[in-house]
Amino acid sequence: MTSARDVLTPDALAMLQTIARTGSFAAAARHVNMVPSALTYRVRQMEDALDVLLFDRSSRQARLTVAGAELLREGDRLLADIDAVANRIRRVATGWEPQLTIAVDSVINRAIIMELCAQFFALNPPTRVKLSNETLSGTLEALHSGEADLALGVVMTPQARDDLLEAPLGQLKFVFAVAPRHPLAKLAEPLKDDDIRKYRAVAVADSAQRGAPMSIGLLVGQDVFTVTDMPAKVDAQIRGIGSGLLPTCLAQPYIDAGQLVVKCVERAEQQLEFSYAWRKTGKLGQGRALQWWLAQLQSPVTRSALLSGSGASH
Repeated sequence: MTSARDVLTPDALAMLQTIARTGSFAAAARHVNMVPSALTYRVRQMEDALDVLLFDRSSRQARLTVAGAELLREGDRLLADIDAVANRIRRVATGWEPQLTIAVDSVINRAIIMELCAQFFALNPPTRVKLSNETLSGTLEALHSGEADLALGVVMTPQARDDLLEAPLGQLKFVFAVAPRHPLAKLAEPLKDDDIRKYRAVAVADSAQRGAPMSIGLLVGQDVFTVTDMPAKVDAQIRGIGSGLLPTCLAQPYIDAGQLVVKCVERAEQQLEFSYAWRKTGKLGQGRALQWWLAQLQSPVTRSALLSGSGASH
């Protein structure tokens, strides 16, 4: 009898991803250049070896069963681990990583990131750099999943894995701000939750693909307008679309210009500690690209600049 180890190959897991993404066996077969019967046979082999059904075949679409969805999640992790191993092996030869992926939270100053990238490329390294825009718990998840090698602007959680290392980046204070014409701008302070709840909040979408998303300052039952990143949130609040907490450093220029009004609220002042994090390395040690970035982050000036508001909304 075929064992699970025989059929749960990287190729089979990638095929599972394709079926789930395309939504049907026929579409997946076209995508991987196989005849549908061959693809169906391979799925049956996986199901027989695991003694479970991976897809609900009661409709035309290939819908994952609960067991299939779990295998897909674990398969994603296993494929990421395989990619990570391949990258580490290639790094042995040169000391430089083929690619360094940096997950950058939306609170991070993009202008400073670009300055650091320019300095890095001036070294003429063989490493390609990929910046990944993330938000809230998605920034840490990118590191957990192996999609990133370094994460900037992480809010560490008790669930953070012990295979990660982290160092403080800095602290951000948040203010509750609205446009001058917003109804909340005219109410007496401190604003009560019941008053705030009557009006729409602007929230940044957590980029996490797994687990519970993180939110800051939202009230139960409140209407929410969700945007892609922090600059979009600032823009929406300036336009009076909604209210919400903003990093003081990011909001201050608009407060000074009269485009935003700070309102005191009953709740405690919001303040978050941000970190930068990276994965522990084995006997081979860190790649030279990661070493360079970590060396830059040891500078208090650099860390402070990364959490400064100037340029972050561009």
